[in-house]
Amino acid sequence: MNIFVFGSSIVSSYWNGAATYYRGCYKYLARRGHRIVFAEPDAYGRQQHLDADDFSYVESIVYRSDYDIDTMLQRAASADVVIKHSGLGVDDELLDQRVLECLPHSIVVFWDVDAPATIARLHADPQDAFRRAIPQYDAILTYGGGLSIRDEYRNCGARAYYSIYNGLDPETHYPVPADPKFACDVAFLGNRLPDREARVDELFLKAAQLAPEKHFLLGGEGWGDKLLPPNVRWIGHVPTAEHNRVNSSASMVMNINRSSMAACGFSPPTRVFEVAGVGACLLCDNWPGIDDCFEPGREILVIHSAEEVVDALFQYDVIARRRIGSAFLARALREHTYGRRAVQAERAFLDCLDCRQTSAAAGQMETKMAGEFA
Repeated sequence: MNIFVFGSSIVSSYWNGAATYYRGCYKYLARRGHRIVFAEPDAYGRQQHLDADDFSYVESIVYRSDYDIDTMLQRAASADVVIKHSGLGVDDELLDQRVLECLPHSIVVFWDVDAPATIARLHADPQDAFRRAIPQYDAILTYGGGLSIRDEYRNCGARAYYSIYNGLDPETHYPVPADPKFACDVAFLGNRLPDREARVDELFLKAAQLAPEKHFLLGGEGWGDKLLPPNVRWIGHVPTAEHNRVNSSASMVMNINRSSMAACGFSPPTRVFEVAGVGACLLCDNWPGIDDCFEPGREILVIHSAEEVVDALFQYDVIARRRIGSAFLARALREHTYGRRAVQAERAFLDCLDCRQTSAAAGQMETKMAGEFA
């Protein structure tokens, strides 16, 4: 199939938490024989912070949002599948509507990479134009979210719904030698966002205060003016090419979901699988559905408070951490690879195509019968 995608960015992870997800899904869809064009707006300095990776599995197009949208839509209209991701950050509301112009020639899919935020927005504004657009899409795909997000979208009239979780690309995230530059007891990578900061305060920064003899490493944008404990070192934006080194160099790595994702659950972020790929010991904040993905206590350590973070630092020695990290990696390779996610996405597209063909055949039959009885 020819697939045309509107997404935030596949070539840059700068202020773009979905980058790893895009890359995993589309890399392995391409390996299944699909041709993919990925169109992204020139926004938020992403083109000035490109990642040093191979993106040859897609044709990458960078467009100017105020000038090139018509051109992009003209090209999209010839594709078999047109995908509009959420969260481009530029002209989202416009493109949510205008991609529907590609119907009926193309299968048109809305692929939500922040479904809890989308649903919260719809609850806040019953007149949101996207609510009226949902039933027009052939399908809604989401980054995760579980049954509650599925039911919300179905209540809004979604024709079909598929949940495509994050995963591991073992060719991208794998163990590497530790780098003394990133040595620490606990590392956390995440941009400073309004619905994450309080959780970082209560889990990561408070833990640092409770364990002043331990070393904590903070990576991500936006933390420059944050008052940090003296044993927390901020290293700024960490390009994806550096994630393996950071994760392999830390004694433990922490994941902290944004508040909306934690409340909804069933949306393991890319960071979880990046850490799994290097076989590191993960301290994961608690959210519904985590134990559907990994077994707490054996494959990951679930923490509910800063005190539990500190307890884990002293309770688990190097051997125990390695054992947990090895089990974490094995489970990810067995059940959570992007190769498996690509199969699921492909099946969703084929289901949409089958549904379209069945509807067309039924329409032709009704027309024929109407003619016979006229």
